[in-house]
Amino acid sequence: MSDTTEQVTHMKTRAPGPLTIVVGAGNQQFRSYGLRSIGERFSVALLDERPPAWAMTYAAVSRAVDLHDHEAVFAATRELGYRHEIAGVMTYMEHHVHLAARLAEHLHTPGSPSESVAAARDKHATRTLLAAATVPSARSLLVASEDAAARNAAELGYPVVLKPRSMGGSAGVRRADSEAEVREAFRAARFARALGLEATGEPGVLLEEYLHGPEISVECVVLGPGDVHVVAVTHKQLGPEPVFEEVGHVVDATDPLTSDPRIHQVATAALDAVGITHGVMHLEMRLIDGINPHIIEINARLGGDLIPHLVYLATGVNLPIVAAALASGQRVRALDLQHTRAGTAAVRFIYPSSSGRVVRLTLPSFYTSWLDTCTATAHPGDEVSAPPHATILDRLAHVVVTGDSPDICHDRLSLTIRNIDVTIAPTRGQACVA
Repeated sequence: MSDTTEQVTHMKTRAPGPLTIVVGAGNQQFRSYGLRSIGERFSVALLDERPPAWAMTYAAVSRAVDLHDHEAVFAATRELGYRHEIAGVMTYMEHHVHLAARLAEHLHTPGSPSESVAAARDKHATRTLLAAATVPSARSLLVASEDAAARNAAELGYPVVLKPRSMGGSAGVRRADSEAEVREAFRAARFARALGLEATGEPGVLLEEYLHGPEISVECVVLGPGDVHVVAVTHKQLGPEPVFEEVGHVVDATDPLTSDPRIHQVATAALDAVGITHGVMHLEMRLIDGINPHIIEINARLGGDLIPHLVYLATGVNLPIVAAALASGQRVRALDLQHTRAGTAAVRFIYPSSSGRVVRLTLPSFYTSWLDTCTATAHPGDEVSAPPHATILDRLAHVVVTGDSPDICHDRLSLTIRNIDVTIAPTRGQACVA
C-alpha cells in the first residue's frame, strides 16, 4: 500500500522553471549545505518521508512519500509531472542513489545506468567488477558465517577487514588480527546499523585484505563515458583501529595528488568498470606505500561529512551545483571545474572520550574569518557512546576552518577544539570528562 500523502506543499507561490527532484533531505547538521546550494540555483521538488522544516526554505515543492515504497515514489513523481516540467533527478544520500537512478531512467532524464549505480551501492558487486577489470582494489570475499570468515581470513592472511555489504559511514567496519577478532568483527558487521542504511541495500558481510597506507577520497565529475575529471582530493583523518571512524577531512587546492595521473587513471578505470557515465562521484582509496592508489569504495553521489563544502571553500568549485546541473541536463564543461581559489579547508568531528549523558556542551565564543563553522550536533541530555563503539550519531560537534595550508588549518582546528567545553555524566561507573 502507498503511504503517499495527498497534499503537495508549495513552499513558494510558483515553481520558477523546470523542477529538479531531490530524493531525501538528509540530516540538517551534516547534509544541509548540499540542498541549500542546489535550492538557491535550481527549482527543487523534494521527496522525503517527512520533509523537514529546515529544508522547506530551499524547496519550491515538497512531497511526503515513503521512500521505501518505490511504487509510491513513482506515483508521486508522475503527479509532479502533471503539474510541472521535470528536468532531472538527484540525491546526495547513499540510501537513495539507486532509487534516484531508476527515477531518472523512468523520466528519461540524465544519469548513469541504474544497474551501474546499484553495483556501486553494493560493495560485493563493486569488488567483483573491479577484480574482473584488474583495477587495483582489495581482495575480497563474501562470507556467510563466522566459521567461513575465520577459515578464509587464515588463507587471505592477517590483518583483514570485515565490513557490511551495503552500509556507510564506516559503520560495522573493523580490522581483525586473529581468529577471535575475526569472529567478533563478523558479528559487528552483520548486525551493524546506521541511519537506516541497513534497510536499503543487500545484506551480507565482506572479508577483505587490509590495505596499508593513508586514506583519501577523490571527488570526481563524470561528464560522459570515460570523461572523468578529478576536482579535489580529500585527506581523511581516521580514529584508532580496529574501527575506521572518520574524524576529520582536509582539502588542499594545491595538493599534487589532484593532478597525479595515477589517481586519475585508477579513478577512471574504476568508474568504467562499474559503468558510471554521468554525475559527481566520491571514490575512496588507500595509497599503498604512499603512492599506489587502490579503490576502497565507489560512491555514486556527492561525498558526505561536509566534503563538498570543504571543496568549495578550498577551490571555489561548487559540487552540489555541478551535480544538479548534470542531473538536469545542463551543459557542464571542463572549464567549469577549474579552481578559482587556492586555499585549504578542514573539518574535525568531536567524539566523546567516554560514554554517557551529555551534561554540558559549550562552544567557543570567539569568531574569526577563518572559522567557517562551529556547530553542536549533540545537546544536554543526549546519550552518547565513545569510540570504539561510537557511530556518526555520537558526534558532539564539528568545526570547519580555512587557511593557506593543511598545517595552518590543523593549528586552527586545535585552537578551536581546545575552547569547546564538554562534560559527560558517567554511566556504568565511568568518570566525568571535561
